[in-house]
Amino acid sequence: MGAIVVLGGAGGVGRVAVEALTHIDAVDEVVVTDLRAEAAKAVVAELGSPKLRAAAVDVGDPGALDALIGDASVVLNCVGPFYRFGPPTLEAAIRCGVGYVDICDDLDATQALLALDDRAKAAGVTALIGMGNSPGLANIFVRLCADGLLDEVRSADICHIHGGEPSEGAAVLKHRIHAMVNDVPLFIDGEMIAVRQLEASGAEHTREIDFAGVGTFPAFPYPHPETITLPTVFPTLRRATNLGVVYPLPYFEMTQQLVRAGMGLETPIAVGDVEVAPIDVMVALLQHHRPALLAEAAVTEPGGCLRVEVGGIKDGEEHTYVCSLTSAGSGAGEGTGIPAALGAALHLQGAIPDRPGVWPPEAIVPVDRLLGLAGEVVGRMSIGDGGGIPLTVEHILPDGSREIIPMALGGQG
Repeated sequence: MGAIVVLGGAGGVGRVAVEALTHIDAVDEVVVTDLRAEAAKAVVAELGSPKLRAAAVDVGDPGALDALIGDASVVLNCVGPFYRFGPPTLEAAIRCGVGYVDICDDLDATQALLALDDRAKAAGVTALIGMGNSPGLANIFVRLCADGLLDEVRSADICHIHGGEPSEGAAVLKHRIHAMVNDVPLFIDGEMIAVRQLEASGAEHTREIDFAGVGTFPAFPYPHPETITLPTVFPTLRRATNLGVVYPLPYFEMTQQLVRAGMGLETPIAVGDVEVAPIDVMVALLQHHRPALLAEAAVTEPGGCLRVEVGGIKDGEEHTYVCSLTSAGSGAGEGTGIPAALGAALHLQGAIPDRPGVWPPEAIVPVDRLLGLAGEVVGRMSIGDGGGIPLTVEHILPDGSREIIPMALGGQG
């Protein structure tokens, strides 16, 4: 098999994806790339796998990118922000006839990627976009319920929480701010509506969610792209929502308060003799206060939970399944990087159907193959407490009674 090129392989998500790929037997070669050659080389040296080699590339340079990926089998794009680097990188994969996977969770970038569907079809290129956590595993859980548990899917409510990562870079924070200042699409009663997280329209859809293993938190409308892709794949769907939050809650609330105060603006303003973008000041403030807020909340390690509620009809009656994937000691890097690696590996193996075009996970990823491979990789990476990452499926029956179906990814012995 050919190589998988991981763009952004020295970043927080990309590095995890690279590590996961080293634990997949079918993967022979992984090219770890970064803008800085020394950063890519450091990842290769740290992981110490003979499957890895390092390369430097500026993904903003089409010629250099084409030269790097031209002989690869699959490109895994972990370079953000995706509104800037997503479409041009997919265009490069299309030019070079290379399979493509990414972790795009930006709504506008997803729409731009989907707009390249005809070009991908014409070139015979299969592109799997949004193969992270949300989107990514969230979409897979909906497909799991649709294929094996329900006759018709009527609703999909995706909720996610994470926090406690060692650090949060400017790109992560600006992505979160972006979610607070722009429209959030929700699919309600069979129609697409737009709300704003910090306005009354968003408050109407904010919910208190019991996140397994994490706690109860308010979850706010988030502009992740599942709400625009799920209705196109499941025609019986009547509702699709995406809600999220970051802990500790005072940290997330500080971000919201600064946005309300106008600090999310990107246009520079004069401060004395200096032009300063308010959003850059806001990011610096958040990064400055974050360690103290983590300490006050006694948050000492990363963690999170993805909760996907899927409702529908089985044998003429209404049933709901709640899939909860909880992680302790691992955060957004693992939650996004591992699914991305799985998607790239399945693409490399030919397990992704030969359907040229641009596809979300629920349309093209084989659920059984992905979950089986996930169990192997998580176990080999020693994530979790030895019993794997807890995956719980709660079945809410038509009479309101509940039954729990405990599972785990990567449990040992």
